[in-house]
Amino acid sequence: MANFSFDVVSEYDKAEMNNVFDQAQREIASRYDFKGTPAELDWLNPEKTGFKITGSGEWQIDAILDIVRKKLAAREQSQKFLDTTKDVVDSNLRSVKEVPLKQGLDQDKAKKLTALIREQYPKVKPQIQGDTVRVMSASKDDLQGVMQLLRAQDLDFPVSFTNYR
Repeated sequence: MANFSFDVVSEYDKAEMNNVFDQAQREIASRYDFKGTPAELDWLNPEKTGFKITGSGEWQIDAILDIVRKKLAAREQSQKFLDTTKDVVDSNLRSVKEVPLKQGLDQDKAKKLTALIREQYPKVKPQIQGDTVRVMSASKDDLQGVMQLLRAQDLDFPVSFTNYR
C-alpha cells in the first residue's frame, strides 16, 4: 500500500512580495495626496523580510499600508503575513513603521494544526518537523480533505502546502 504525504508550511512567495512592493511603490509615487510628503515604502533590510513605511503622520502610514494590502489581495497573497504590531516611531516631522513579514510555524501553531487534523481525520498521521508539519496517509482523498479543512479554518497565520508525494 502506497503512502502519500505533503507538508504544511507558512511561507510567503518572495517573487510575489517583490511584485507587491514594486506596484505599491509606483502607486505611492503617482498619488497626488502624497506629493511633497515623505511618503515612502522601503524594504526593512537587504534580505527583504519586511517593509519600512515612512510618512508624515500615522494617517499616511495607514494609507500606505492599505495600498500594500490591496496589492497583496490583487496578487492573491495573504495579508496575514504582515506583522503590524510594532508601534509608529515619530521624529523630525516623519513617522516610520516597521512591518516585518511573518514566516514559519512555531511549535504552538504546529501543535494546533496537528491536534485539529487528528481530531477530524484519525487515520491521517500529522508529524511536526521543525517549522513544517508533514501529513501522511494511505488515502489521497483524506489528504485532500485535510487541505480543505485547513483552508476553511480561520487561523491567525497563513498556511500553504508543499512537497506532495
